[in-house]
Amino acid sequence: MNEFDSSYPRTSEQVIVKQNTLIRQVYAWMGTGLLVTAFMALVTLSSPAVFSAITGNRLLFYGLMIGELALVFTLSGAINRLSATTATLLFVAYSALNGVTLSILALVYTANSIASTFVITAGMFGAMSIYGYMTKRDLTSWGSFLFMGLIGVVIASVVNIFVASSAVSWVISGIGVIVFTGLTAYDTSKIKEMAAQGTEGRKPAILGALTLYLDFINLFLMLLRFTGNRR
Repeated sequence: MNEFDSSYPRTSEQVIVKQNTLIRQVYAWMGTGLLVTAFMALVTLSSPAVFSAITGNRLLFYGLMIGELALVFTLSGAINRLSATTATLLFVAYSALNGVTLSILALVYTANSIASTFVITAGMFGAMSIYGYMTKRDLTSWGSFLFMGLIGVVIASVVNIFVASSAVSWVISGIGVIVFTGLTAYDTSKIKEMAAQGTEGRKPAILGALTLYLDFINLFLMLLRFTGNRR
């Protein structure tokens, strides 16, 4: 059976089993991605030569960022054409690359504030993800609102690169926290619904993990602007 096939009937017990199985796989891969990111950030920070090359060469840094975007778009857009092994490797590669680029946060914020913000993010993410999974409410209507908010945050962030306004940055961060908090619940609910329709296998688990991983990382970055202590 194709892992994206949802055409055959299921009993309510089978639906619950499939939902729980996919959710466990999604969170296992998401957790793996976060661990890989943290590990690569520490490796980068512990290597002065590598860290200096990244922070001292804008061309290299932006090249890494473009590489991250390429991996995300490849995974999201070509997941059906990729093998499960290739999808897994791309996700791990993206998580590792993200850890390298996120290491520059150590230049701006203290280690204690980064750690405390991570804990706060984990708490908020966990609460909203539980809500998205447990609620009986249809969150489909959130999708268009959150997508518009996300587009607004991206456009405003690009504009602020040139404007460099601290006030605008705070507003963007505030909106970003709301958007990614909402997306956490919405995406969890969507993954639950996918499982109920019969979606199973490693590839959808990887795609779900990537989606929630992005929600977590972006929520963390937005919160860090509020809670992070600058050096």
